[in-house]
Amino acid sequence: MWLQKELSLKARARGFHLITNEILRQLAELNDFSVGICHVFIKHSSASLTINENADPTVRQDFEQFFNRAVPENEPYYTHTCEGSDDMPAHLKSSLLGSSVTIPITGGSLNLGSWQGIYLCEHRNHAGSRTVVVTLQGE
Repeated sequence: MWLQKELSLKARARGFHLITNEILRQLAELNDFSVGICHVFIKHSSASLTINENADPTVRQDFEQFFNRAVPENEPYYTHTCEGSDDMPAHLKSSLLGSSVTIPITGGSLNLGSWQGIYLCEHRNHAGSRTVVVTLQGE
């Protein structure tokens, strides 16, 4: 069985945000899958997705600090600057982290580890809502 659905995520400030529950609230069909794969793809080039710790919020703060140092704004070699100083770094961060995550489905639930959650990595200062495409495949 296959299912594909576009989900809208609320607008968030720049940073790393847990979105697992927001996705699950819009994905009641997950209960119909006893085993399978859930693929989540973000339809944007200045935000990304990753899976990491869901318990301690300082992990998400440290992610933001690390990526801001690794990919700083206002570098003199950037030529794509017409959309603001945060735009080109947002594209680079998105490429480094990736636009999708894949999670096993077991017994109608995402089979994440005890301390894992799906992050929306918002790399823009003033982004709007984001759209993800969720594809479920299994039985």
